[in-house]
Order: sequence, then C-alpha cells, then structure tokens
Amino acid sequence: MENLTSVCDGDCDCSPDAALLADFKRAIHALGGKWKLEILFALMNGAVRFGALRRSISGITQQMLTTQLRELEQDGLVSRNAFAEKPLRVEYELTDAAYGLLPAFKEILSWSRLYGEARLAASHET
Repeated sequence: MENLTSVCDGDCDCSPDAALLADFKRAIHALGGKWKLEILFALMNGAVRFGALRRSISGITQQMLTTQLRELEQDGLVSRNAFAEKPLRVEYELTDAAYGLLPAFKEILSWSRLYGEARLAASHET
C-alpha cells in the first residue's frame, strides 16, 4: 500500500509530512460532520430546492440542514441561488470544486459495497 503521509520508505520512524497532514485536515474539516457527505451526494444530480433536499435526507432537521449548507457554502462546495420570485425560490447546487469529489464518491461506494458484503457475510457466521 502506498504511503502518502511520509517521505520514508518504511525503514525509519518518522512523522507524517506536515504539509500533507494540513491538507488532509482541511479536507476533513470541509467534509466532516454527520450530514455533509449526504448533502453533497444528494446534490450530485443537479440543483435542488431546500425543501426537496430536506425530504431527501431522512432525519435531518431544518436547522441542521441550514447550518450544514452554510458551512458547505463557506468552504466553496455548495452554491446558493435565490430567485426573485413570490414565494422566494432557493436552490442549492454543487460547485465545480465539489464535482471534483465525484471520483472519491465512486471509490467510497466501491469500498462500501466490498466492505458491506464482507460485514454481512461475517455477521451471518456468528
């Protein structure tokens, strides 16, 4: 397995590269939280109105969705589009930066399918 956090070849006891660790922490902060990945995944197919987004994510409260969307917007992953209509229409969509996560989402899904099958098989053995 490739070592991404260190310049060592495995024969030394050294710390992870500080710059790589800082980059990783920044990414984890932007994506971390109970709901952010679900919100991003729900927006992968295009712009969604707030109410529809809330209905698509089971268990999230209006306040939590608002908070998480604001954080995602501050981190440049989601854009908010308000339309001057009566009643006001607000849609959320992914930015180009968030669409850059699509390969990572595909890898996470592949990992989940593999891990989920292994976990299911293991639970049947016990």
